[in-house]
Amino acid sequence: MKKSLKYKYRNELEVLPFLLPGFILLLIFIFYPIAKNFYMSLSDYNIFLDKMNKFVGFANYIKALKDVVLWDSFVNTALYAIVTVLPQMVLGLILAIIINTKIKGSFLFRILFYIPVITSWLIVSLIFRYIFESGDAGLINYILLKSGIIPNSISWFSNRWTANAVIWILAVWKGIGWNMIVFLAGLQGIDRSYYEAAEIDGANTVQKVRYITVPLLKPVIFFVMTNLLVGSFNVFTQVYIMTNGAPMGRTQVLLSYMYKVAFTDFNIGYSSALSVIVGLFIFILAMGQMKFMNMGYKESQL
Repeated sequence: MKKSLKYKYRNELEVLPFLLPGFILLLIFIFYPIAKNFYMSLSDYNIFLDKMNKFVGFANYIKALKDVVLWDSFVNTALYAIVTVLPQMVLGLILAIIINTKIKGSFLFRILFYIPVITSWLIVSLIFRYIFESGDAGLINYILLKSGIIPNSISWFSNRWTANAVIWILAVWKGIGWNMIVFLAGLQGIDRSYYEAAEIDGANTVQKVRYITVPLLKPVIFFVMTNLLVGSFNVFTQVYIMTNGAPMGRTQVLLSYMYKVAFTDFNIGYSSALSVIVGLFIFILAMGQMKFMNMGYKESQL
């Protein structure tokens, strides 16, 4: 008994030197920044080193609860998630089903739809900003004016809802390719005998998708949904490039507002408090999604 325990601990000690570098890096780059950020959130933190940081306790968190712009940013972020997640999943699944039928040129379609995914957010945001530019200079306005659909050009980025619509369209367009590839991988794991048996029973395409494809893809669907929902609360680049919160901060999302508070207003303490609040919310959302995904996966195995 003593010998077996000694042998067990000896093996753990032998492994420890290999784990130690990773653990040290984890402390330096993960745990220390989190602890430092929490400390900053409890103070009126000043980036100038020659000034003392005043401890304010939970005053920054109380301020956040009363911050109208923060709640507006949360609404914009939530709307971004609600509007963009489902279209990405539905369109990605439809494209995956079409490509999985082994039509001619399917490899080319995969490349064309996946190019937006690997293209930088900065590049596509600048392109969309040009496409939806106000006046005749914008491509969309030019097409709509020339076709007689609208009498006057639309100032897309001067209105909260039209500006948000452009941001949503960009997100859906860029995310379809990733959804398509993930769903395609899931479809290729489904045994073809299920579809052959359904065809013998006279099932049409819609029935096969409803009763075979969707149920067997439940784990993949939950995985995609979790990634998209969590990713929606990390939206930043396209908002910063295309609107920078305009008009009058009405298109701010959580991360862009945090960035403005930290690097425009230089209110580091309050920005740290916002990051803690957003981080906790995303953590709770991710855990809830993971639990929901595990429940769905267990149901699919029954």
